Amino acid sequence: MMVEEISEESTEESTEDNTLGAPDLRSALEALLLLADEPMSVLTLAQATCRPVEEVEPVVRELSQEYTEQGRGFDLREVAGGWRFYTRAECSPLIERWVLDGQQARLTQASLETLAVIAYQQPVSRGRVSAVRGVNIDGVIKTLLTRGLIEEAGHDGESGSILYRTTSYFLERLGASSLDELPPLAEHLPDLADLEEVLDSVGG
Repeated sequence: MMVEEISEESTEESTEDNTLGAPDLRSALEALLLLADEPMSVLTLAQATCRPVEEVEPVVRELSQEYTEQGRGFDLREVAGGWRFYTRAECSPLIERWVLDGQQARLTQASLETLAVIAYQQPVSRGRVSAVRGVNIDGVIKTLLTRGLIEEAGHDGESGSILYRTTSYFLERLGASSLDELPPLAEHLPDLADLEEVLDSVGG
């Protein structure tokens, strides 16, 4: 009887892990928060992880406290009724220097790819672009906004996420008068090497 009870309990835990879709609740919450372009409420996190609010909230607060105690370069803050990752305030001088220096540097491959996705799918949310590229793009979005190549275009009606679109400055750098002049999108995005050449002087 004891063996059967243990076996049933193990089966239940295995089912729960499969439902979660992540190694554990902590990693699941971190993965969701990394992709968030707006603060995520505990209720939203609970719904996404299929866990009760009473179980999710203490873990979120534990993660936030842990990042602070470890002096990480980022922290998890509760703002506007939700939670979101931010760079730590003590790192502001570094971030400001990087952003200013970046204005004079060439766009990276990651920036070019993100810019291309936004150009062809605009208006589009940060989460949507992240899903297409499969990586977090917070830093890239910041760079493109700083250079004036993209701008905010309102909020998504369903999720409330910020939407982004390219600017007239982007068209100016491409030498185009409208988005209709962009190369047709076939099986993949346009040649990024060509796009890099056109935008090479964007920081000048």
